[in-house]
Amino acid sequence: MSSPHTFDLPISGMTCASCAGRVERALAQVPGVQQVSVNLASEKARVEAPGDSLAALLDAVSRAGYSVPLQRLELAVEGMTCASCVGRVERALGQVAGVHGVSVNLASERASVEVVAGVAVADLIAAVQQAGYQARPLSQVQPQDRAASLRRERWALLAALVLATPLVLPMFAEWLGLHWMLPAWVQFALATPVQFILGARFYVAAWKAVRAGTGNMDLLVALGTSAGYGLSLYLWATASGHHTPHLYFEASAVVIALVLLGKYLESRAKRQTSAAIRALEALRPDRAVRVVDGREEEVAVDALRLGDLLLVKPGERFPVDGEVVDGHSQADEALISGESLPVAKQPGDTVTGGAINGEGRLLLRATALGGETVLARIIRLVEDAQAAKAPIQKLVDRVSAVFVPVVLLVALLTLGGWLLAGAGLETALINAVTVLVIACPCALGLATPAAIMAGTGVAARHGILIKDAEALELAHRVSVVAFDKTGTLTSGEPRIVHLVASHGSEDDLLRLAGALQRGSEHPLAKAVLQGCAERQITPPQVGASQALSGRGIQGQVEERLLALGNARLRDELSLVAGELAQQAQDWEAEGRTLSWLLELQPQARVLGLFAFGDSLKPGAADAIGALRARGIHSHLISGDNAGSANAVGRQLGIDEVHAQVLPADKAAHVAALKAGGAVVAMVGDGINDAPPLAAADVGIAMGGGTDVAMHAAGITLMRGDPRLVPAALDISRRTWSKIRQNLFWAFIYNLIGIPLAAFGVLNPMVAGAAMALSSVSVVSNALLLKRWKPAQEEQR
Repeated sequence: MSSPHTFDLPISGMTCASCAGRVERALAQVPGVQQVSVNLASEKARVEAPGDSLAALLDAVSRAGYSVPLQRLELAVEGMTCASCVGRVERALGQVAGVHGVSVNLASERASVEVVAGVAVADLIAAVQQAGYQARPLSQVQPQDRAASLRRERWALLAALVLATPLVLPMFAEWLGLHWMLPAWVQFALATPVQFILGARFYVAAWKAVRAGTGNMDLLVALGTSAGYGLSLYLWATASGHHTPHLYFEASAVVIALVLLGKYLESRAKRQTSAAIRALEALRPDRAVRVVDGREEEVAVDALRLGDLLLVKPGERFPVDGEVVDGHSQADEALISGESLPVAKQPGDTVTGGAINGEGRLLLRATALGGETVLARIIRLVEDAQAAKAPIQKLVDRVSAVFVPVVLLVALLTLGGWLLAGAGLETALINAVTVLVIACPCALGLATPAAIMAGTGVAARHGILIKDAEALELAHRVSVVAFDKTGTLTSGEPRIVHLVASHGSEDDLLRLAGALQRGSEHPLAKAVLQGCAERQITPPQVGASQALSGRGIQGQVEERLLALGNARLRDELSLVAGELAQQAQDWEAEGRTLSWLLELQPQARVLGLFAFGDSLKPGAADAIGALRARGIHSHLISGDNAGSANAVGRQLGIDEVHAQVLPADKAAHVAALKAGGAVVAMVGDGINDAPPLAAADVGIAMGGGTDVAMHAAGITLMRGDPRLVPAALDISRRTWSKIRQNLFWAFIYNLIGIPLAAFGVLNPMVAGAAMALSSVSVVSNALLLKRWKPAQEEQR
């Protein structure tokens, strides 16, 4: 059990002394708790308990009916070089009182820490510094800081290459048959600045690791190059006469130069993996034109308030989320939703901050500012996904924790083995140095986070927001996709599916019905008017219009008294369906809503029949077809009647249809599929499908970027295109493939390289080049994901 800590826990929900007593009793029952005091006035509980018992304390408060507020803090961590560093930073942060969870990402150099509300950022920063690294709040990191750091790395690399190149020229000359060597003092003069000035970073980081009782890549580099440098000094000092022995200054200098080259290329590649975040951040304008009492004034976006009127000119970006008050235009939302075509905007429509206004001037009212805008939420979501750890990374972390000590042991065994075999100290030491150099676990630490950053980044550019790495890892194994119907595969708005005229043409039937529905806001009325617009029919004027409660509407059209309504209205008027009766029965069996167009005067008769239904989304059939092509079964789980659900299922070729399922029972259907051994993805609109989305292995919310959609599921589709569902599974499969490739090469590199080094097949310079290449190749392999596009975009 760990050493005791004092936890100050804020408690939400306490209203009286009995509440405080209940919390105190619940906390006192947690194993290891030594003392508890609960203060109702400050709404806090002070608990003395083992340092690793925070989760048990939070669970006890929850079971008592109260909660401890948690918050997430983000830190930028500098100085991490390998997976061992990640583990050390995580352990250091995890030991801070009040820390509930920690995730450190080597590729993004970021720590995401979930803490009890009230934990100071300064305490977290102090813990990181105590572990031998530097940290600061992520909000304080500016893009120019990263650019400046990259420039410093570039200058250090150039200096190392300039100094190390003359040291290896004799080796290249020897390949050409020329035998010459730089004087020992020249070698010493060139190698020393590389070793102790440009290589100082390795010594500093190695010392911090040793002081913390662990090892890392820097320790391996420092030990290996120091051994080579020290051996060179020894050989030089003990040389007899004027003969200059073979020295190893070039090996130590070149290894440091190659490691610096690898770190520089790695930093450049990591910068590319975070390009998605930078692209999104660049969409946010700094200034906006506010309209006050008819006057236009340019102000900072930070100075805006909800409800402000803003003027957006053609070609400008919308500064915030808003509602169009005046004007007509189009918006290019490609970088936000992935939608490649401009979206028409008119009064009443919403616009998203960061999108580009088209050719018209728009006046809009600000509806969301700062961190509450859709763009800000997208950025947070992508950042969280890139900072998260896939479950497989936990295995890598466990391996990395013991990797460096094992490598040090192998290096000592190599040294001892060669000495026992009768080799000289020089040979034994060089082979041990090679083991240390080639074993640096950089590639191992970068394999998973680099692929996740690249995969989530490219997915975000195409409107697929992956909330967490676990969803990304699971999605490639999905065998069943369950769809909600309304709003997911269908538009959610009624349209005319069928119409038939018993007297006159279909166009005439639609023209008369359109006249009766002019000015109505009823959903079926909008469907009729939309049908008129699609056929370019202009409805005539209507007179003496009168709503018939619960039955329909009637009015005077072209000297004829007409009515449009349901079967009840037809029966009340004693009109017979006649030849349309069978048609009506068939359409009702499909779950359609029927409306009869009736003529009351000059003669009473049935003019025709309309069947309304929810129309399929344009990409729905393609989405189901793409899933079927990959061997993935599709299910429809809908609350609609069996006729309507089965009709959609038949049209799309869905494998199984479950109709009339209550919202509360949808989660049970998902659970039943999982119990049968399937890996289930649930696709819903993210508003009323939260339970089944949460119950599924992978929840995919098809929403408009709302908070509900983003938090209900592991994956959110930013536009309502069903084809993004197979696209999301595809980018998951490709990302998972890159993770496996990276881990394979990282492990195989060490499995092959370390024995070769131990048996003297390699030398330190080759080992240094191979080590640098391994890290760069892992990140470069991950960056290939940036070329991915959804299938529908590749076909354009």
